[in-house]
Amino acid sequence: MHFVAPRQLVFPGDLIATGGHKVEGPVYVDSSGRYRSLVIGLVEFRGSTIVVVPLEGIYRPRAGDLIVGYVTDVLGTGWEVDAKSFMPAYLPVSEALHKHVDLETTPLTALLNVGDVVIAKIKDVDLTEEYPIILTLKEEKLGKVESGTVIEITPVRVPRVIGKKGSMLNALSRLGCTIAVGQNGRVWVKCKDVEDEAFLAAIIKKIERESHVMGLTDRVRAEIEKYLSSKQR
Repeated sequence: MHFVAPRQLVFPGDLIATGGHKVEGPVYVDSSGRYRSLVIGLVEFRGSTIVVVPLEGIYRPRAGDLIVGYVTDVLGTGWEVDAKSFMPAYLPVSEALHKHVDLETTPLTALLNVGDVVIAKIKDVDLTEEYPIILTLKEEKLGKVESGTVIEITPVRVPRVIGKKGSMLNALSRLGCTIAVGQNGRVWVKCKDVEDEAFLAAIIKKIERESHVMGLTDRVRAEIEKYLSSKQR
């Protein structure tokens, strides 16, 4: 049994069909064995196959992904985090602390509070849980960030910001800034110079806009060299 019509607009979580159908595209199977959409998209019928065609790239969380998130709620045993996904993320206390903290005397808000930015990794994804995305901070270079700038980009443009074999990141690193590219479409940057931070943010947005342009890495590298030269005058 299917629950959609050809060219129907569907949203994340919308029911597509039961398991007896062949379904392709950005979909997932819920705890009842039914197909649901992962994205905003259009439904197409191609022979006996139902296909969900995304209208715009949406972040599909996977275990091991680096993400940049915002703490949105303080819970009894951890924090809810906005991971820029239609699925809520959860950071348990046990995955946030590197050493013992007496939680009877230390409130969770003293560790992380609403609005804080964290660089985290996805430890697990389980669509049957209330919080399908489980995060961890227990790796090197993960944790709360105290300053810097977060740039929002479309998740499907993330590979372009990284570049083939890290070529674009290597070009961006000429500015001497710290950069964390989240697979969820958020890039955190921190530079010693506020002017450099603003320039880097503008360059990353340029990469997003012009991701289809041939030779973009070389153009970005040249623009960075020009900027650095102008600062030395």
